[in-house]
Amino acid sequence: MTKDIIVKAVDVTKLYGPFTALDKVSLEIAKGEVCCIIGPSGSGKSTFLRCINQLEKMNSGAIWVNDELVGYRREGNNLHEINDADMARQRRRVGMVFQRFNLFPHMTALENVMEGPVQVLKEPVAEVRKRAEDILARVGLSDKISHYPSQLSGGQQQRVAIARAMCMRPDLILFDEPTSALDPELVSEVLDVMKDLAASGMTMIVVTHELGFARNVANTVAFMEAGKMVEIGPASEVLTSPKSPRTAEFIKAVHS
Repeated sequence: MTKDIIVKAVDVTKLYGPFTALDKVSLEIAKGEVCCIIGPSGSGKSTFLRCINQLEKMNSGAIWVNDELVGYRREGNNLHEINDADMARQRRRVGMVFQRFNLFPHMTALENVMEGPVQVLKEPVAEVRKRAEDILARVGLSDKISHYPSQLSGGQQQRVAIARAMCMRPDLILFDEPTSALDPELVSEVLDVMKDLAASGMTMIVVTHELGFARNVANTVAFMEAGKMVEIGPASEVLTSPKSPRTAEFIKAVHS
């Protein structure tokens, strides 16, 4: 693998009984790139992200993150599932931001952001506090650090969730439709944070219906349908002159 490739997925297949959720999905993402995955609901976009972060187990295929095989170790020609400790170690390198914010309701914004580095990475509390405060300021929430999730708007909660992922200092952040649960007027504040994060060089894979964001921020756009990767290419090409008629149809429907 080229050293600049952060994520490499090859023929990833995921089955739920007779249903094929992912059908030999392959994708490469280079360091510092933003890839937006678009497509209709139920096309496998979120399932693919969950396989990268080992929240779902693949039936076949392989994923590497930073040259390390995800979920398995190789011994000769044989693959063996890794143990829970190794899985936890691999997951620490991949941040994930969900549709729903999944914040701890009994913790303040600052405590939510600090929890992972302190409890999982065992980093010094004072050091983590300073980093968490800096990150919350970066996402525009320095005045909300003592607020509980119930005291925050949906957009503010999602920005806390992004700050929480950032505080773990991951190699990659996965975003699973991060604005889909928000009221329309709150979407831009979250997208602005994501644009800033992309500009800073964070490698990101974003499942989204926000085609304007994809056009402005993504290096690569991938269109999925029925568990297949239908089309992958530079954002400017896929969004303005897609090769697949089905991609063109989807983009037109989203814009109309």
